[in-house]
Amino acid sequence: MARLRKEYTDVVRPKLVEKFGYKNPMAVPRLTKIVINMGVGEASQDKKKIEGAVENLTAIAGQKPVITKSRKAIANFKLRENQMVGCSVTLRSTRMYEFLDRLVNIALPRVRDFRGLNGKSFDGAGNFNMGLKEQIVFPEVNYDKIDKVRGMNITICTNAKTDAEALALLEGFQMPFQK
Repeated sequence: MARLRKEYTDVVRPKLVEKFGYKNPMAVPRLTKIVINMGVGEASQDKKKIEGAVENLTAIAGQKPVITKSRKAIANFKLRENQMVGCSVTLRSTRMYEFLDRLVNIALPRVRDFRGLNGKSFDGAGNFNMGLKEQIVFPEVNYDKIDKVRGMNITICTNAKTDAEALALLEGFQMPFQK
């Protein structure tokens, strides 16, 4: 069992029940999935560019990402329909908790000039979005083997009804939000 899943059942869940007064144990918010998306715009001209992004995302997430393709053509971006534009991976269950643990305890402290996550980055339905400017903050990525420093978007999906519940859930996992 992942360390954060055990912490959720032993510590975070009882605190949420106490704070919000849930009667049904299934009503307590929990993490459902984490989606990591890495856009590779230059892959539309050169197909080899996406291989480095796929390799990095595989090392970070621990599972092979899906290559995302464009849905429609946009002439200004020199983009045709069904061209590769990035890669994405969805983490659930044990891998999700292990990734969140590495994100909070290893990757975020390594970000330069980090002052905390924005607490307003919720979407109104209890999901949190954040962006990283470089993938090299994860120790799994070998700095010498990367072809280009790329950013990524991380979406943490919960089944919380409100943003306040989701914020309390993520604070229970020690996510470093700005004060």
